[in-house]
Amino acid sequence: MNVQDKIRNQVEGHDIILYMKGSPDFPQCGFSGRAVKLLQACGARFETVDVLADDEIREGIKQYANWPTIPQLYIKGQFIGGSDIMTELHQKGELRKLVQAAGATSA
Repeated sequence: MNVQDKIRNQVEGHDIILYMKGSPDFPQCGFSGRAVKLLQACGARFETVDVLADDEIREGIKQYANWPTIPQLYIKGQFIGGSDIMTELHQKGELRKLVQAAGATSA
């Protein structure tokens, strides 16, 4: 399986998945930390992939969505964007709506 197939399986296999640097408990960049906090503020249940742990994924995810930066958020297989876009969506109340529509809230 090539890296694009692996990423596609990850993206399509989870309601919400965040490609980030580090982990939710120990983000390795401020943008990844902000993305986690935004999802947590929406009560989202989400999976993460630490791109620092796999160079193939780190480069492959940039090609997958044709988006050069990390973090990258996918909800129900759709690319949403990075932390700046997530921040804008959160401020408008749209991020919470996307999370709720995906049925991926905790409690």
